[in-house]
Amino acid sequence: MMLTSLGLHFYFATYFPAVLAAGLIAGAPAGAFAAVLAIPIVWWAFMLPVLEFNPLGPADYDQFALYLLSSTLVVWLSHLYREALATRRRREFSERL
Repeated sequence: MMLTSLGLHFYFATYFPAVLAAGLIAGAPAGAFAAVLAIPIVWWAFMLPVLEFNPLGPADYDQFALYLLSSTLVVWLSHLYREALATRRRREFSERL
């Protein structure tokens, strides 16, 4: 809230948990789809003027690029977690036999 009062906008703050949840529950393609789908939603619904597409400035492109970079890391880490979990389950199953 303090950074917002200084003029910084965190348009994508609520989408990181959504991308993480989609990546963990449904896999990397779903997480990537959620990350990419968030860009037009934020552009249309949260950037001024609200509920219309407006021309983007350099700062907006930077925010989109940073969001995509961060989301890529989140999706990749969720994919690694899913792989580690599957490997652990396979080992536990093979040890029972």
